[in-house]
Amino acid sequence: FRTSHEVQKVEELTFDDMRAMIDEEHVAAHRARGLSPERPAIRGTAQNPDHYFQGRETVNPFYAAAPGIVQQYMDRFAKLTGRQYHLFDYVGAPDAERVVVMMGSGAETMHEVVEYLVARGEKVGLVKVRLYRPFSTEAFVKALPATVQAIAVLDRTKEPGAQGEPLYTDVRSAIGEAMSEGIFQCAIYPKVVGGRYGLGSKDFTGAMAKAVLDNLKAAQPKNHFTVGIHEDVTGSSLDYDPTFSAEPAGVHRALFFGLGSDGTVGANKNSIKIIGKATPNNAQGYFYYDSRKAGTMTVSHLRFGREPIRSTYLVQSASFIACHNFAFVEQYDMLRYAEPGATFLLASPYGKDEVWDHLPAMVQEQIITKKIKFYVIDAIRLAQSIGLGGRINTIMQTAFFLISGILDKEKALELIKVAVEDTYGDKGPKVVEMNYKAVDAAVPQIFEVQVPAQATSNIPMRRPVPEDAPEFVQKVTGELIAFRGDQLPVSVFPVDGTYPTATSQYEKRNTAVEIPVWDPQTCTQCGQCSLVCPHAAIRIKAYDPALLENAPPTFKSVDAKGPQLAGLKFTVQVAPEDCVGCGSCVETCPGRQRDASGQRTERRAINMEPQAPLREQEVANYRFFLNLPETDPSRYDRTNIKGSQFVRPLFEYSGACGGCGETPYVKLLTQLFGDRAMIANATGCSSIYGGNLPVTPYCQRSDGRGPVWSNSLFEDAAEFGLGMRLTVERQTTFALELLARVAACDCEAVKGAQELFAAIRDADQSTQQGIEAQRARVEALRPVLQRCGCADAKRLLSLSDFLVRKSVWILGGDGWAYDIGYGGLDHVIAQGKDVNILVLDTEVYSNTGGQMSKSTPIGAVAQFAA
Repeated sequence: FRTSHEVQKVEELTFDDMRAMIDEEHVAAHRARGLSPERPAIRGTAQNPDHYFQGRETVNPFYAAAPGIVQQYMDRFAKLTGRQYHLFDYVGAPDAERVVVMMGSGAETMHEVVEYLVARGEKVGLVKVRLYRPFSTEAFVKALPATVQAIAVLDRTKEPGAQGEPLYTDVRSAIGEAMSEGIFQCAIYPKVVGGRYGLGSKDFTGAMAKAVLDNLKAAQPKNHFTVGIHEDVTGSSLDYDPTFSAEPAGVHRALFFGLGSDGTVGANKNSIKIIGKATPNNAQGYFYYDSRKAGTMTVSHLRFGREPIRSTYLVQSASFIACHNFAFVEQYDMLRYAEPGATFLLASPYGKDEVWDHLPAMVQEQIITKKIKFYVIDAIRLAQSIGLGGRINTIMQTAFFLISGILDKEKALELIKVAVEDTYGDKGPKVVEMNYKAVDAAVPQIFEVQVPAQATSNIPMRRPVPEDAPEFVQKVTGELIAFRGDQLPVSVFPVDGTYPTATSQYEKRNTAVEIPVWDPQTCTQCGQCSLVCPHAAIRIKAYDPALLENAPPTFKSVDAKGPQLAGLKFTVQVAPEDCVGCGSCVETCPGRQRDASGQRTERRAINMEPQAPLREQEVANYRFFLNLPETDPSRYDRTNIKGSQFVRPLFEYSGACGGCGETPYVKLLTQLFGDRAMIANATGCSSIYGGNLPVTPYCQRSDGRGPVWSNSLFEDAAEFGLGMRLTVERQTTFALELLARVAACDCEAVKGAQELFAAIRDADQSTQQGIEAQRARVEALRPVLQRCGCADAKRLLSLSDFLVRKSVWILGGDGWAYDIGYGGLDHVIAQGKDVNILVLDTEVYSNTGGQMSKSTPIGAVAQFAA
C-alpha cells in the first residue's frame, strides 16, 4: 500500500528515453505471434500424459536467459539516464559482516539505517532484490560481500506450515548451491535467518530495521522472527528501541490530523506537490486512514528536505502539527509527535482569547513544556459562510503555508489557487471561485495564541471507551480506537478471527459540527427521520408517561398520535456523539413550522443546530431514552414505515459516509429480520462499514440475539450465502429428526413433554409472533433434554437453535451483483432456495472511488466511464 499510495518527488523519464528502451523488432515479432486467420494456429489444447511433461520443459532456455536480458536492459537504462540498477543491488560497507536481503518499499528504510550505521563504523550491508523471478543465484552471490558472516532475509508475507517464507528459502538454497558449486568464495559459511515484517501494511521503521541487524550480532541469531509487533505467543518477535531514528538532519516533517471527507488528504497531496515543484526540496507525502468511510480520522504525513528521502514509514516527530477537527483535541494525543519548538495549528470554534480554556490539561502542559507555537483559525465557520460546508481543506492549506513560511506569502497564495483550479476545475467555475474565496478569506483569520506560563485546565482527555465496557472492548477495541493498536500483543487477538458484535456503541466519534434538534409541536410522528438516518443515530419510541418521572429536565416528549398508541408519550431522540451531522433527517422531514399568520416556514420538525452547546444535555437525554423499555410490539405494525422504526435497529453507528444511501436499507433489514438474520456480505462498501475493525455496527437485542455476519471473497458472496442456507436446512432437518427420536424416548422427562414436542414440530413461524413463540418453546425444551440425558437428547441440545427459523441474507453492491459475482448470483437464484438478496445499487463501484459498473447509466459521470 505504501508503494502505490505514497507521493514522492521523482525524476521523470523523457519520452525519448522511453522509446530508446523499446526494440521495435521485438514489438513486431510479438505482434506476429498473435493469433490471426491469416496465419492459422491453435493454442490451449488439452494434453495427455505422453507429451505434457516434455512440452512443459521447452520453456527452460527462456527462463535461464531472462536474468541476463533484464540486466542488459538495466545497463541500457543506465547509459540513457545515469541511473544504474542490477538484479541485486548492494549498499553498505564493502567488508560487511552482517547483511540484510529484502525487496519492496521497506528496503529504502533499511538503506537509510545501513548508511547511518556504516557512517558510525558498523560493518553492515543491504542487498536489494530487483528481479525476484527468475532468481539468479550467480547474480545474487555476486552482490554479497565475501566477508559476510550472517544474513537476515526479510519477507513481507506469511507461509503457514512452510519451512520458511519464499525469499528466505530462495536465499538459503542459493547460498548452498553457490558454495557447493564454488561460485561464491566466502571465509565462512554464513548463517542465514529469516523474518517477517510489514504484513497488512504494518509500519516498518528505522528502529525495526536496526533490530534486524542487531539480531545478527548474536552467536545464535533468532530465526523465523517477526519484527514490528509484540508476538508474545511463541516469542518470535525482536525487541527494538522505538526512540531510535536514522533520519538525516535537515528533513522537515509535518502531520495533519483531519476528518475523512473534509478534504485534508486532498489538500495535503496538493501541498506536497507544491513544495516539490516550487522549491529545490525533495518531497514525500503519505496519508494514513483506515478502511472505513468518511468521518474517521485521517493523518497526512509530509516530509521535505534537500537530501533524498528514504524514510518509507510514518512520521515519528514533527515540527508542524495541524488538527483539523476540534473534537480530536480531547480524543487523541497528537502533540506527543511534536518536536520542541514545534508549531501547532488548530481548527477551533473558539477564538485566540478563549480557546486555551477549552483545551484538556494534558494538551496545555504539552504546549508549555515543548514551547510550542500555537495558532487557531475558525475554519468551519469560514467554510460555511463561503458555501463550502465542512470542506475546510483549502482554508487549512492556506494557513499551513502562511504560518510555516516555506514559500513567501504571495507565491504560496498563487500556487494554492493553481492547485484549486487543477483539483476542482471539472466541478465548474462556482466551486473554483468558492475555493478562491476560501484562500483569500483565510489570510486575516489566522491568529497566534499567547500561551500562559502554566496549565489552567481541569478538562481530562476522553477515554476511548466507557469504563463499563466489556473486557475485550476495554483491552482491544479501545486501544484500536485510540490509534494504539500497534502496541497490542498477539495474545489479545482471537485466534480464528471471530470478533464480538455490538461494539460501535462504545466508539463515540463525536464528529458532527451540527446535530438535529427535534421540535415536538411540529412533528407529525411519521418516523421518516429515523428511517433515513444512515447511522441509526436518531430513533423514536412510544412509552408509558409514568416513565418520565426521572427524565432529565431537557428531555422532550409529546402525546403519541394514532389510536394504537393512545395514552402513550412519543419521543424522537438523537445520539449526539454518534450522529455525523449529514442532515438526511432534516431533508426528509415533512413537518413544517408555521409563522404567526399560519404560513409554512422553512423550519421543520427537525432542524440542525450547533452540537457543542447541546452535547452534554443530549448525551444524558439519549442515555435516558435507551433505558426506556422498547415500544410494545402489539401497539404497532412493523411492516409499515412508522411501525418499523419502533423496532430497535440491530445495525448502528457504522463507519459509512454521512448521508449514505445504503445503510438505511441494511438498518431496516435488521429491524425486520435482525434477531434471526444470517448475512453473507460481498466485499465493498457494505463490508467495510459493516465488518471493519475496530468496531462492528451489527448489534444485539436486550436478550443477546442479533445478526451473524461473515464476508468471503468479493466474487463468491452469493455461493457463500447459499452455503449458509444449505447448512441451516441440513441442521434443521437433523434437529427435527432428533426431536422425533427423542419424543419416542422412554423416560419420564420426555413422557411429560409430548405436547411441547408436538408444538415445536408443528409450529407456525411465518410471523414475528410465531418466531418468538417458537423461541419460548425451545427454551422450555432445553431442560427437558438435559434431564433426559440420552445420546440423541445431547445431540439435539447442541442443535436446538435450528428449530427456530433463520433468515439468510446475501448483501453486496452492484459491482458484485452485476459484474464480478454475476455468475454466482445467477446460479444461486436458479436453485430456488430460501435466500434473500439485497443489492445496494449505487450504479458505480463506490468502495473504490466511483468507477463505472454494469449498473452505471449511459451518460453518467463516473471514473472509467469515458
